[in-house]
Amino acid sequence: MNATHSLKRRLLWFVLVAILLAAVLQAVTAYRGALRQADALFDDHLQQMARSLRGGIPLGLPQAGAEEDSGYDLFVQIWGQDGTQIFRSTRSALPPRAVLGFSDVEAHGNRYRVYTLQTPLQTVQIAQDLSARTARARALALRAVLPLAWLTPLLMLAVWWIIKRSLAPIERTRLAVASRAADDFSPLEGAGLPDEVQPLVDELNLLFGRVRHAFEAQKNFVADAAHELRSPLTALKLQAQTLRRVDDDPAAREEGVARLNLGLDRAIRGVEQLLLLAREEAGPAPTGGTQQVDLHQVVQLAVADTLPQARRGQIDLGLVENPSGQAVPPVSGQMEALCILLRNLLENAVKYTPPGGQVDVSLALVDGSPVLSVEDSGPGIAPELRPRVFDRFFRASDTAQQSGSGLGLAIVKAIADRHGAVLTLGESPRLGGLKVEVRFAPATPCHADQL
Repeated sequence: MNATHSLKRRLLWFVLVAILLAAVLQAVTAYRGALRQADALFDDHLQQMARSLRGGIPLGLPQAGAEEDSGYDLFVQIWGQDGTQIFRSTRSALPPRAVLGFSDVEAHGNRYRVYTLQTPLQTVQIAQDLSARTARARALALRAVLPLAWLTPLLMLAVWWIIKRSLAPIERTRLAVASRAADDFSPLEGAGLPDEVQPLVDELNLLFGRVRHAFEAQKNFVADAAHELRSPLTALKLQAQTLRRVDDDPAAREEGVARLNLGLDRAIRGVEQLLLLAREEAGPAPTGGTQQVDLHQVVQLAVADTLPQARRGQIDLGLVENPSGQAVPPVSGQMEALCILLRNLLENAVKYTPPGGQVDVSLALVDGSPVLSVEDSGPGIAPELRPRVFDRFFRASDTAQQSGSGLGLAIVKAIADRHGAVLTLGESPRLGGLKVEVRFAPATPCHADQL
């Protein structure tokens, strides 16, 4: 596993080290430059002193034999036109002759920087002790570096404060996530966050929304299960108790067993519907990882699954040919979910259609959108009740004396919403009963190419 690290510490470490290295490099460069400038300045000073001595000996220079000033590090020798030495500084250790211009001379264990100037009347030689000269040059160089030495810690402190202030919103967001309750899915505040972190917070808020949706679906499932299973389980218990009291009547026993089996089938069907509804409502919309679903195949599978129930109820269940003749392109979605959608519509139509009635399924392309329709010859649904039929446990009619869980159309609505389809309830002009249309999103050119 990769070791974790702190972005703040890493950023501070790299930036402060970079500042320190840059400061050291700048200090070394400034120090060496100051030394070169001081060396050139001292050479220029020697030249100026030599030129000033061409007209005579200044009164400020000590004569030979005079008491030496320990702080004076310039040594002067002057020769006349005939080579006679006419001036020499106190305790001068310079050789009697020197080359013209600048030169470095070593005498009595000391090194000197010497400048010699020759005029028609005299030769002037002026020298400076290199050790004292170097000491002064280093002092000047250190003075040039000293401001940088003071500014570097201040700059590092300023950078540390800026980085700390810049990362403070991220720390606040971390504390907000760490301190929130397990059932708190409210969006995180994005004010003041850097542009690099804002997309992460946006994705977290989207994730919180999906988790909240799944959490609410779970709570709804628990509430629905408690609501829906209470009555059938109570009825099963009463039927079992009744069955125990009819030991001497075989016909009554068989009737009780039949009612008990019917109650068990209803309870199983209700549990299956609850689980299916919970899965569809908690699942994400089918975007990535979906397939192109052929609606003709969906119709064939759903009709084949519902046909035994239709035969038992003497219902004519079939597929109506597409009157327009236009090919219906596949839709993007999940094959199993769309089969459940159509099967629930067909089962609902068969359940509420009286014996000898008719249920038709049609598939057409309307204004570029695939439309799946289910029509029946049943009693239909009153217009004022149609907005409520997609609610859980709502039963619009009991005319067929059929009991159900009231979850079939709720499941249909959940699957349609996940696939971006629109459900429409109306009256069938051909059969006189209910007509349900499922209109999918318009087919794209790439979908049509796959036909």
